[in-house]
Amino acid sequence: MNIRNTFFVLFIFILANPLQAQVLSPFSGSKTKKCLQSDIRELSSDAYEGRETGTTAEKKAAFYIASRFSKVGLKPKGDDGSFYQDFSFTGSISTGSSTSLTINRKQFKTGEDFYPLAYSATAKAEGNLFRAGYGIEAKSLGHNDYENVPDRDNLIFLIDIGVPDGDSPHSKFAEYADLGTRVEKAINHGAVAVIFIRTNKENEEPPAKISSKINPMGIPVIFANGSALKTLVDGDVSSVAVEVELVRNETTGRNVIGYMENNKSGETIIFGAHYDHLGFGDEGSLHRGHEKEIHNGADDNASGVAGIIELARMLKKLKLKKYNYLFIAFSGEEKGLFGSAYNARNPNIDLSKVVAMINYDMIGRLENADKALGVNGVGTSPQWKEILAKCSIKGMRVKTSESGIGPSDHTSYYLKDIPVLHMFSGTHSDYHKPSDDEDKINYEGIQDILNYTYQVTEQLNSSPRIAFSKTKNEDSEETPRFKVTLGVVPDYMFEEEGMRIDGVTEGKPASKANMLAGDIVIQMGEYVVRDMMSYMKALSHFKKGDTTKVKVKRGDKELEMDVTF
Repeated sequence: MNIRNTFFVLFIFILANPLQAQVLSPFSGSKTKKCLQSDIRELSSDAYEGRETGTTAEKKAAFYIASRFSKVGLKPKGDDGSFYQDFSFTGSISTGSSTSLTINRKQFKTGEDFYPLAYSATAKAEGNLFRAGYGIEAKSLGHNDYENVPDRDNLIFLIDIGVPDGDSPHSKFAEYADLGTRVEKAINHGAVAVIFIRTNKENEEPPAKISSKINPMGIPVIFANGSALKTLVDGDVSSVAVEVELVRNETTGRNVIGYMENNKSGETIIFGAHYDHLGFGDEGSLHRGHEKEIHNGADDNASGVAGIIELARMLKKLKLKKYNYLFIAFSGEEKGLFGSAYNARNPNIDLSKVVAMINYDMIGRLENADKALGVNGVGTSPQWKEILAKCSIKGMRVKTSESGIGPSDHTSYYLKDIPVLHMFSGTHSDYHKPSDDEDKINYEGIQDILNYTYQVTEQLNSSPRIAFSKTKNEDSEETPRFKVTLGVVPDYMFEEEGMRIDGVTEGKPASKANMLAGDIVIQMGEYVVRDMMSYMKALSHFKKGDTTKVKVKRGDKELEMDVTF
């Protein structure tokens, strides 16, 4: 048959089978691309101020998503017949009015002469001052600030935030420098309160902002400066009283939930994506500028939210009706999976009838050169591998991992014994920075991911209900733990030998050593780097202040650089 006849027959086949031709790639049309562009541009615009959980801007984004859910035909499945499910969390921690520091019966000013640290509990203590030096017990280095602790009750420890050898970047005491570790050590030696001071101005003062991500240690912990510092260092201190009152300010976050009912059995597939981001630069920001900037989060995760909205629009039209579909736009993910954890504990459907949960988090940067989609959680059902083997998109590679535990919302449902998948197009140099903007989104890549998800959903609809299985947690104790960072964003999709760098953080060791995005780390000191796990194992051998040789491949060249952690 000649080429003309071949095309003629193919054309007649498509005309005769329009639905079958559409089903092959239902999300490849211009309508899908326009819908994705509209939603991502809207949610990642400055008008939403980075969608930080608990803010007015978050509620504005929730309203937009709810309106889009309604428009594509979803029914409300939140609280009280609405699309919304609200949850409470500690939004900020402030210093209460009873916070005080009294030395020799003289009271000092909160904020001006001292302030509480994140390790502090709401507590008070009164007693005698013990000058505990640097609060370091390093017997192998011949240094122990706790040799002469008095055998007395009610000791308040005064600790310098520096280290004994002058705070050089090569300090042999670097691994003992963490303030939380020093507080814990002081408590073990009988401290009822800890006052940190700074005698070397080369050291940075500890942050005054109290993070809810740090657990308090049961005693008052403060940092003294100003006239309080002078009195503590130069004066004859006979008595000290410390009281810390920390007020945890409750804030409300909001999930947005829509439902598509196809049967009365209640069996349901959940599609989820978080819509919150970092506002003007929350704790997770990697922005190193001095001025605050809006973090628009086009990829993280306006891309995922636009994806589930488009899934809802098309699944409403297509023939996959074996299961009901629940669509959830989560908030609070960036602060610790707050929204998904709340929903998993307070579900709006019977979780025993949830077949699977598929989570989109950062699906907007499927790079044309590599086109690798990360699919995590394939070990959460013995059927996932068989299902995924039947799914493919031309030109797109799929890189899988087993664990159901990961830094995104699927984790909350895995912990409820639900099979999960997490789809992720990879990190990049704009991750958690103000530069994560809409003009960098790869829309054709999102369409490929949607078509792939459709194939997975089609397989779920044509198969018996899949079973759940527990997985080995790749973030468990078996994962190497390290005290230093190279200051890079790894390319998690890279499958060749070494660890490829996707982004370099300014001011960190890699940046100072002139490493670049695209470099492939192949050796750190004596440790060969073959993949992500061997990179982590190599990193775990170093401590703050160490200097080592790092070998990287840059194009066809192999370079060696000196790196100081």
